[in-house]
Amino acid sequence: MSTQPPLASGPAGPHALRPLLDAVLDALHTGTRARGGPLPAGGPDAVAARMRAALGDVLPEHGDPGALHTLVTALAADSADPADPLCAAHLHVPPLAVACAADLAASVLNPSLDSWDQAPAAAALEADVTRALAHETGHADALVTTGATESNQLALLLARETQGPGTRLVHGTNAHHSLPRAAWLLGLPAPVPVPTPTGTLDPAVLDATLARLTGPTVVTATAGTTDAGLIDPLPEIADICAHRGARLHVDAAYGGGLLFSDHHRARLTGLDRAHTTALDLHKLGWQPIAAGLLTLRDPTDRTALDQRADYLNADDDTDAGLPDLLGRSLRTTRRPDILKIAVTLRTLGRTGLGALVDTVCARAQDLARLVAEHPALDLWAPPTLSTVLFRPTGAPDPTVAAVRRTLLTEGRAVLGRARPDGRLWLKATLLNPRTRPEDLTALLTLVEGHTPR
Repeated sequence: MSTQPPLASGPAGPHALRPLLDAVLDALHTGTRARGGPLPAGGPDAVAARMRAALGDVLPEHGDPGALHTLVTALAADSADPADPLCAAHLHVPPLAVACAADLAASVLNPSLDSWDQAPAAAALEADVTRALAHETGHADALVTTGATESNQLALLLARETQGPGTRLVHGTNAHHSLPRAAWLLGLPAPVPVPTPTGTLDPAVLDATLARLTGPTVVTATAGTTDAGLIDPLPEIADICAHRGARLHVDAAYGGGLLFSDHHRARLTGLDRAHTTALDLHKLGWQPIAAGLLTLRDPTDRTALDQRADYLNADDDTDAGLPDLLGRSLRTTRRPDILKIAVTLRTLGRTGLGALVDTVCARAQDLARLVAEHPALDLWAPPTLSTVLFRPTGAPDPTVAAVRRTLLTEGRAVLGRARPDGRLWLKATLLNPRTRPEDLTALLTLVEGHTPR
């Protein structure tokens, strides 16, 4: 009998995986019950000590057949759980079970989307699904990315290659930090930040900024800011960019999921006028990380990514009809993240995904109403998406910060933080469609109870 460890793929793969999956599912259940809340208690040192104890010798002389169960149990027990309604700090979703199941199949089959002969089916699937999702934004094509950071960098790269190395980034101060960083990485001129005191780009201020600049520019607008979930006025910004000859990129990593909702998609009017758009389906698409996309209005823009490596896309192979995949990413080895997306789209359909979007946006409205009615809490503003900012009335910033950290250390609740007006606010990002109104009440009770008076 062979002593080699079994493989996950091949004819014997399902048989080898079945007991391992049982072990993983049992470990997830055991670890989650041991945690008993949205976050492990004790803070970083306690978590590190428990994980170190579970890990033991990283590379022992002889292997431990129980390591899978031990480490998955420990990981589950000391993880943040986005499926807990009191885990609401970040754009961090509880993934759909069907998407996770599809992701398992992707891991087992292990296609690599850098050449057709490694991923024939995945390449065909990606071509069809990305094109369909691009059409949702009014664009022609889309590239799969690891998320908005890669999408934003890729968008600026395409802008530079289309307009020239002197292309200057113009962005609101509400923009994601990955945009000015991408400009730095790409060697672009110093970006021009536009103040956003109300949280969104002011078209008049943007127009005045572009009027005084010379040379090619790329403007970035945001549909769903990280701190408050706000949406820039896309139609007006698109008008100004067209008038000033500026290229437009929209970071819709958060807000792009509104496209699935008949009730909310009108908030993205103007998205089709962007040259490129970033979407993250591991936000309002409930996918396991990672599931990013960059959509392109002009598919010829991506020719800037064309590369030749004879072992992957030889000219004669391409001429013979084998698809060339290297020009569809900055990466070479690339897993088929499109499978979980395709399975989710087909399983839930537009109405199913739209219902999830509508639900979390409605929960945000519920939370905002509870805060507004609470005598000891202040609401920053009515929510645009599913993010709500609030703070204890009259509390200084150090107190607000201490409340958040105490809840984290105790493992009671996970809240984020934001400074939309210079003051520190607690941030609740509601992305769990199973959250109930009573969960929201419990969250506010915890905040009030941990605020010294």
